[in-house]
Amino acid sequence: MSARDVLVDVQDLRKVYRTPGAFGKGTEFVAVHGASFQVERGETFGLIGESGSGKTTVGRMLLRLLEPTSGYIEFDGYEVLALTRPRLRALRRRMQIVFQDSGSAFNPRLSVGEQVAYPMRKFGLHPKGEVKARVIELLEKVGLQAEQAQRYPHEFSGGQRQRLGIARALAAEPDLVVLDEPTSALDVSVQGQILALLREIQAERGLTLVLISHNLAVIQHMCDRAAVLHHGEIVEQAPVDELFGSPRSDVTRELLDAVLEPVLP
Repeated sequence: MSARDVLVDVQDLRKVYRTPGAFGKGTEFVAVHGASFQVERGETFGLIGESGSGKTTVGRMLLRLLEPTSGYIEFDGYEVLALTRPRLRALRRRMQIVFQDSGSAFNPRLSVGEQVAYPMRKFGLHPKGEVKARVIELLEKVGLQAEQAQRYPHEFSGGQRQRLGIARALAAEPDLVVLDEPTSALDVSVQGQILALLREIQAERGLTLVLISHNLAVIQHMCDRAAVLHHGEIVEQAPVDELFGSPRSDVTRELLDAVLEPVLP
């Protein structure tokens, strides 16, 4: 992999939670232990693991939504952990996240149109007079309708809220989107629609995606390469075809022994 193709470079990333105890004695829990990987421009990179494996922690540390204990993160030549808060805020426009339940990340008191418009206004991405039209264009792109911009988050289904989460992430015109279990709360038919939407948008915009999931069928369907986490440690990483066809670690083999859930109806 040549340096110019790498958008994200992660080296020896660690996250340790410390709990204070009586008489100065406390306990430590290592959530992520020495994770290292690279993500190429335009690819979909998967982080696989069971609940508690550390994959979500890694995803949030990439964007510094969670501060690492130690390690190195580089995004397009910027050393992320060395950035001051103002510089990080400026860079964060290019690094967005879609949560498992996007509805919970929306303000219930504001219309969804206002919230999708917010990144456009905050970063000055479009002239003021064009923002409304851009919001409608984006909502329609993710399969919603113009009049729905005036509605509030509670008026949407789970699948629609995920579409809104994607729309709000795309409103910032990012280069990287972290997808944290974006379809795990949805039924199979809606999963397929959301994943097809993500692939279509990625192809159009040249997005780089980091997909966090415990669902191996989703990873197999979406990803170019993936890393397997177990108890906070990356035990294996490879192109997806190789990972699924010739797994090297016992952890990966055990995960593959589980029945793959269908992704598309």
